Amino acid sequence: MTPTGTVGRVGDVRIGILGAARIAPSALIKPARQTSGVVVAAVAAREPARAAAFAARHAIPTVHESYEALVDDPEIDAIYNPLPNGLHAQWTVRALQAGKHVLCEKPFAANADEARRVEAARQDAESAHGRPLVVMEAFHYRYHPLLPRLHELVGEVGAVRQIEASMCFPLPRFHDIRYRYDLAGGSLMDAGCYALHFLRHARPGSGEPEVTAARAKPLRREPRVDRAMIVDVRFPDGAVGRARASLWSGAVLDISARITGDRGEVRVFNFVLPHAYHRLTLVANGRRRQQRVEGDATYACQLRAFVAAVRGDAAANLTPPADAIATMTLIDAAYSAAGLPLRPSGLTG
Repeated sequence: MTPTGTVGRVGDVRIGILGAARIAPSALIKPARQTSGVVVAAVAAREPARAAAFAARHAIPTVHESYEALVDDPEIDAIYNPLPNGLHAQWTVRALQAGKHVLCEKPFAANADEARRVEAARQDAESAHGRPLVVMEAFHYRYHPLLPRLHELVGEVGAVRQIEASMCFPLPRFHDIRYRYDLAGGSLMDAGCYALHFLRHARPGSGEPEVTAARAKPLRREPRVDRAMIVDVRFPDGAVGRARASLWSGAVLDISARITGDRGEVRVFNFVLPHAYHRLTLVANGRRRQQRVEGDATYACQLRAFVAAVRGDAAANLTPPADAIATMTLIDAAYSAAGLPLRPSGLTG
């Protein structure tokens, strides 16, 4: 460990990063600099030299030589877990056992059973440490004002009949870890989890959907891994939904959603990163209206919510383990319906 003494101010939430991940600067480091009451205090990586270079580049004061040392650091209050999908559950559980709060990148786990085991570990850790522990899945879009505004507009389209959501972007590097089956890779895990999550949250109170069909385009060199997937679902009230996911297919770039009712529809372009750019369109009663929803970067909104939850505001956590379990249950059902195996667990014991 290369420490520099006390980091931040008294009362700050001190966060350590597991891994020198590409997502960490935009998802945590930059928002932390703009958010009061939180500081990125430490980092660890599989290769200590890589962690040291990452820390120097981003002015992180402490470098640990292993994930274990970071998790066990008594100066750290919370862990940001952007490790490969197949390691999310393992290291979230380990952090909880050390009494740390966790902001875990999506997808929360490799499968629904792992997600349930994480929640059980959280409850056990709370009992062992005698205090609440926060686990938040990093569906950052959920914390932006766009979604509440979308909910308001959905009320103008009448009875909802269909919901569609797409998360498609090109990733032609087929040796990327996001294509590795042993690390819980696949388009549905990396991209489609956003689309399925959106289907679940497009209409508050609509109930959980069930998968009715799924069709995958597998990798030629690794047929257990999907490079693209379409998932059809049905809601308890009879409305239907479709989620499209792609890391490599004819749908090169599509990050959008549409909610259709018996009096019109709401469309949103770029629901995932609305602070970068988005377009929200309502077509109802013969009129068409476009609007933008102002708001800070989704990652900043998420970090503020995480800090609030750590400080005791349980309602600030909109993506707790229970929410993750529901999403992972849909993902498992989709893989089964598509004839592909569930992603393998990284948890032991």
